[in-house]
Amino acid sequence: MNRRKIVVAVTGASGTLYARLLLERLLRSGQVERIAVIVSERGRQVAEFERCALPLSDRRIEVCRNDDLFAGPASGSAGYDAMAVVPCSMGCVGRIAAGISSDLIARAADVMLKERRPLVLVPREAPFGTLHLRNMTSLSECGAVIVPACPSFYSHPEDIEALCMTVVERIAAHLGIDDLPRYEWPGRQEGR
Repeated sequence: MNRRKIVVAVTGASGTLYARLLLERLLRSGQVERIAVIVSERGRQVAEFERCALPLSDRRIEVCRNDDLFAGPASGSAGYDAMAVVPCSMGCVGRIAAGISSDLIARAADVMLKERRPLVLVPREAPFGTLHLRNMTSLSECGAVIVPACPSFYSHPEDIEALCMTVVERIAAHLGIDDLPRYEWPGRQEGR
């Protein structure tokens, strides 16, 4: 089995629950060898405010400081396979779109784009302004996948975590992690 090295970055947008659920899902996967976690200072503050602790004690997790541009995710030769920025603030989207690699999150995202590896951005903003849309379009044109934190209701989720998992499952799939069960649309069923 090809085991993957994943980068998960957490910025200061609301929605730390998405990051927590993604990390938990990645840690349950047999396809994940290592996870580099980068949390911005504002991301840490939002996580505390939202009372959402990230699962960082697993031996497969390496916590990287956002100001450490010598950390593995800053280099294409470190061999990380994919990256998710979840939640992704519009400031982070703008910095990545402009190629401003002034912190590890933006540099690691830049590495993913230049190496043509999967980069998944999960913006949690509403509404999107024109500048937001332009930046996301630019990143999409460069190969990033934009997965807005817009949950679906097809699976009839019974609580907030189940609702958020509809987004997390899509993020994991775009990171190439597909060994865990996930909701699949059954199509229209006759008689319903």
